[in-house]
Amino acid sequence: MTGKANVQEYIALYQDLQPGQNVYWNGFGHPPILSFRAGFNDLEFNRERQMNRQLVKGRFAGGNLGWIMPEDMELFAALYRKELNQPTPEQLQILELIETMGPMTIQQMKEETGLLVKQITPILHRLQEAFLIYEDQYDGAWDRGWYRFAEMFPEMNPERYTRHEALKVILQRFAYRMVWFDIKMAKNFYKLPEKEIKQVAATLAEEGILMAVNDGYILATDVELLEQYEQKTMRSVYAMHRNDVLYKAQEPILKEMAEMLSKEIEYDHEPLQYLLIDGEFHGVVVGHFRNGPYDLNDVVCDLPEIDERKEEIFAAVGWVNGGRRPKRFMGKEL
Repeated sequence: MTGKANVQEYIALYQDLQPGQNVYWNGFGHPPILSFRAGFNDLEFNRERQMNRQLVKGRFAGGNLGWIMPEDMELFAALYRKELNQPTPEQLQILELIETMGPMTIQQMKEETGLLVKQITPILHRLQEAFLIYEDQYDGAWDRGWYRFAEMFPEMNPERYTRHEALKVILQRFAYRMVWFDIKMAKNFYKLPEKEIKQVAATLAEEGILMAVNDGYILATDVELLEQYEQKTMRSVYAMHRNDVLYKAQEPILKEMAEMLSKEIEYDHEPLQYLLIDGEFHGVVVGHFRNGPYDLNDVVCDLPEIDERKEEIFAAVGWVNGGRRPKRFMGKEL
């Protein structure tokens, strides 16, 4: 799909690209979005879905926070649940407190246990990864309740899927949206062992669901479609944030690209956004993250004759940075 998604298309797209995240380095409490994909304001759409518990929060890929649709909780529990086999006394204390007196806020836990917030927070995160408790963040408030997981999801069966079975479902969704993927892309995005992804992809290929193409995979149902497809010339520039699925799936390669393009720069040059030019990553906005407007110190690209695209790039950078222009372009002050 190359056009902007309507509501129903967006819901299906979001489900296939879960877990959703908000814009990288964005303010606390912001809903997840799929930048540039929706034909409407998906920030407000997903804010409403959070309020209605149509998007729920958890710790998934690599222990990172993300938002999924509750009907897929069993899938993601199979993929990411880290069982609490050797709990500490403090973990048991917090878990028992929530089970007997919950829901509770962190401040209430502090008052009941005498533990410090900095002690309680990692305990909650570990219990969250074990799918024993649930953080009910349905809005942007700081003071959120922590519940027994079973209280919030009484009908969820964490044993419904094996990880192999859950991966079969997830990889088909990933293949449908990415069209072509390789094992490292799936590993980068889902933060799961490469060996397991490779085994599941091979199984799907044996079953005729995936087809091996150019050291990666596509859906077998896409083969005929792609053979008949006439490639169209793309002309577009997007400044993609670092939680976007296209970045996440290619993160090591893109980090290396950013290092190569900015290795001679002496001023602050942390990658802020990556430039997707005509459907391929070819540049980086570098500078410094701040809680206010970022320092947009430079734009560096590897396309020849990049000056011809300069105004398009400035427009794309301005779109995601409050209309601001970078201080420099290819090292030259503007």
